[in-house]
Amino acid sequence: MIALRSALFNAWFFGAGVLISLVGVAVALVAPRRMLDVGMLWARMVLFGLSRICGIQVRLIGGENLPADGPALIASAHQSAFDTLVWLTLVPRCCYVLKRELTRIPVFGWLIPLTGMIAVDRSAGAAAIRHLLRETDRAVREGRQIVIFPEGTRASPDRRLPLQPGIAAIAARSRLPVIPVATDSGHCWSRRAFRKYPGTIHIIVHQPLPAGLPREALMTALAERIQATARDEPPVYNSVG
Repeated sequence: MIALRSALFNAWFFGAGVLISLVGVAVALVAPRRMLDVGMLWARMVLFGLSRICGIQVRLIGGENLPADGPALIASAHQSAFDTLVWLTLVPRCCYVLKRELTRIPVFGWLIPLTGMIAVDRSAGAAAIRHLLRETDRAVREGRQIVIFPEGTRASPDRRLPLQPGIAAIAARSRLPVIPVATDSGHCWSRRAFRKYPGTIHIIVHQPLPAGLPREALMTALAERIQATARDEPPVYNSVG
């Protein structure tokens, strides 16, 4: 039954992608500033299918720590493709930091730049960081909620990856508090897995880490929070120094 449901969901997922790509092309021609709305619609369609077909629900804990509006910096654990779409439904104007390779997907990827996401060429070294900081400035001016996965790639629930330096650079440049987020999405929708298992995905939004933390303190506090088991109680933050 799980295999059948997973196959049906995959059909729904790709069908929604094709439909939204067609809608996106039309919107790009007449109202390109509305492309983020198209992306939000796509995310809701996928999550609807995930719930109705696969029996996967979402529980948000600590939602009061998310901004109702204005610029914000969210650093989330990354276990599943689920994480790359759910934030389009959780914050008003999501701005993902994503790998540039995604923008090369025919049609769908070509529309991504119109949504205002931050696409980074991870092979570009120092140039990538400079581009990231310029785009950070732009996202803050636009009042966007920047979502970054500090681990840099998806990790299984039992694996801990070192955090990449991009989050520290964005935090220093934006001077925004950093909101750490833990998740256990990989238990239901694991990395590169066909099968989607019914259950509840927990998203725990911790209290923001203060702006201006020293780099080492920031990275340590982030790792402690985003790599914790999402079913654990959120730790209380004690300011450093």
